[in-house]
Amino acid sequence: MSEDSSVNIEIRRATPFDAEAVLSLISALAEFEHLEGPDGDARARFIEHGFGPYPKFEAWIAEIPGSEPKAVGYALLFSTFSTFLVQPGLYLEDLFVLPEYRRHGIGKRLLQHCVQLAVERGCGRLEWTCLDWNVNAQSVYEGIGAKKMDEWLLYRMTSEALAAYLDRNH
Repeated sequence: MSEDSSVNIEIRRATPFDAEAVLSLISALAEFEHLEGPDGDARARFIEHGFGPYPKFEAWIAEIPGSEPKAVGYALLFSTFSTFLVQPGLYLEDLFVLPEYRRHGIGKRLLQHCVQLAVERGCGRLEWTCLDWNVNAQSVYEGIGAKKMDEWLLYRMTSEALAAYLDRNH
């Protein structure tokens, strides 16, 4: 695709029928970030957690409409809550557009959709993280008014660390 071509895009909430398309996009994101994509067990958990009786997240698809629509990007969100603002929030876990569809405003439209959802839901904030080497994304985020939070450090415990901690403290 050339940079100047316009792309007709629709953004809609993913349904269980879209799970494989979203998983394919997640695998493409993993490749972009030089990580392993979801294996068979992870793919099953994704479907359960996203489309089961108690969804843990919501996924939104950027799709080129037509007789055979094509998902070219996605955003994955979940709810948070701020005790200081005493308001709900949204956390943007992923925002990704296939490389061949970038520079057509699709990522901007997905991000705008997430902002709109946060406003409609009365959220006090929309938050996300960005890899330190992804300067293109950082430029976009700062260009729309997002602030890099230098005073906050991200901490993480993996499932192995969680189990080890409990083993040591029981």
